[in-house]
Amino acid sequence: MSEASPLPEHQQRFIDALPSGSLAHETVAVADACGRILPQDLTAPEDSPPYHRAIVEGFVVHTAETANASEETPATFKVVGQVAPGDTAFPELAPGTCVEVVTGSIVADGPLSAVRMFECNREGDTVSVTRPFPPRFFLEDRGCDVAKGSVAVAAGTRLSPLDLGTIASLGLDRIGVSARPRVALFSSGDEVVPHTDSPAPGAIRDSNRLMLSAAITEAGGLPTFAGIMGDDFNRFCDALRATLSAADMVVISGGTAVGGRDFIADLIRAVGTLVVDGVPMRSGRPLIMGHMDGRPIVAVAGHPPEALRGFELFGAAAIDRISGGNAPLPEDNVPAGGPGGGGPGGPGGPGGGGPR
Repeated sequence: MSEASPLPEHQQRFIDALPSGSLAHETVAVADACGRILPQDLTAPEDSPPYHRAIVEGFVVHTAETANASEETPATFKVVGQVAPGDTAFPELAPGTCVEVVTGSIVADGPLSAVRMFECNREGDTVSVTRPFPPRFFLEDRGCDVAKGSVAVAAGTRLSPLDLGTIASLGLDRIGVSARPRVALFSSGDEVVPHTDSPAPGAIRDSNRLMLSAAITEAGGLPTFAGIMGDDFNRFCDALRATLSAADMVVISGGTAVGGRDFIADLIRAVGTLVVDGVPMRSGRPLIMGHMDGRPIVAVAGHPPEALRGFELFGAAAIDRISGGNAPLPEDNVPAGGPGGGGPGGPGGPGGGGPR
């Protein structure tokens, strides 16, 4: 029997240490709100749909008049009118009569049913049906999607295209969302150089800058590159404090240990609160998390695949948390002992290529 992964416990400990929904709110056009997080419940200002309507083409009849319909004794109805799309009223339906409708036609309340074209036989202005129909068959009632005063979209939702459709159906053009967090990104290590440089022997191009910036954007943040920091502890502390005075969150790649020192863990202790000092799993040592006055600090490995993995497991969750989101904790898609496991010769392990 396999042991439970320690990852969720460490993720939850980190997330619980961060304030939920600490970002400011802003109003944006609904058309621009996909992927943004709703900080408060959106209450429907009206019913959707705003009227009873047919959702098929056919004939609306009194339900009770179909109760005894059969092949031997069909129920017959006289067609007395048609309700076209855009018509604002449904005519009064006398016994023994029916009205032709199309998808979206307004209909009346009460025990009525829509008989689809292929479920009846029409000859001139007479329609016959050969089976009973249940009440409100293929009729949608006003407010059946969203009732006025109900929660149309819950707080914490990362708005999807479907959510935007729901919001638009309520006649809204602008919506309040959490501001996108400003996420500063550091690359760490004396050996790291800009990715456009020609590296000298022993130097490593900083591919993490572009990769993690893209991951931050995908997670809903606004990335800014704070620079490549060498192994000067005091200088890095000063830079981290200054950066967090203007940013909502910091991500650091590389530099886990320098000269036998737990460099990143000590760095976080110096400026704020250390919450996670590595995760006891393969390639988990560089995963170091903390915060300064509630502003997340997410440190990940220098090796690019592990850096991205670490950000997806902790960084994306931190962005969701401070944005007021309610997404479940990300799961680790790397199997134990699989690629990137950090064993001898593996990325991040002894003999493995890539930055610290």
